[in-house]
Amino acid sequence: MLDLFSNNEPLDLGLPDAKIVYYPSFLNFEESHHYFQGLEKNTDWQEEDIIVYGKVHKQPRLTHWFGSKDLSYAYSGLTLNPTEIEDELLVLKHKIEALGTYSFNTCLANLYRDGSDSVGWHADDERELGERPVIASLSLGAPRWFHLKHKTDHTIKKKLLLESGSLLLMGEGTQENYLHQIPKTKKVIGSRINLTFRRIVQSTQ
Repeated sequence: MLDLFSNNEPLDLGLPDAKIVYYPSFLNFEESHHYFQGLEKNTDWQEEDIIVYGKVHKQPRLTHWFGSKDLSYAYSGLTLNPTEIEDELLVLKHKIEALGTYSFNTCLANLYRDGSDSVGWHADDERELGERPVIASLSLGAPRWFHLKHKTDHTIKKKLLLESGSLLLMGEGTQENYLHQIPKTKKVIGSRINLTFRRIVQSTQ
């Protein structure tokens, strides 16, 4: 388990078979609050149906898919059709891209309304993301615990509290070798928005 951070320095999680870096204060408090309020109010959040083990369930969080019109995204029997990335979301995308040599053309936004919203163990390894995808995950709002575990060596695992304004950069090897989740909690907590910037290399259409 990782403690809270008192500085702005990025932290390499030091996990084998993947490059995963955590930026605890990628955005400051005022920036985080500003983006959270705007996205929560102005995004057309959807509660989608997904298929899990052959059964249809309501997804336990709200989502919205941003990207060019030809960049749909499919997972768990669900196909998302995008809204164009523009305005402040573009500013965030460019700020993240400035950290390295990668680029993103889509963003899956998730709204966790309270502690009962969650996402189960999974890897973002859909074919549309190509080989060895890089995903940048920006957190806004209430902190939530993020769990990682190695797919084959079950002794390798990590638990990290994702604070508002923090960025988790899941580099090459992460989706191939690790599963991750945001578990439910019985604690009374506020809403959290998670922006996951991705690069689609093949459309589902």
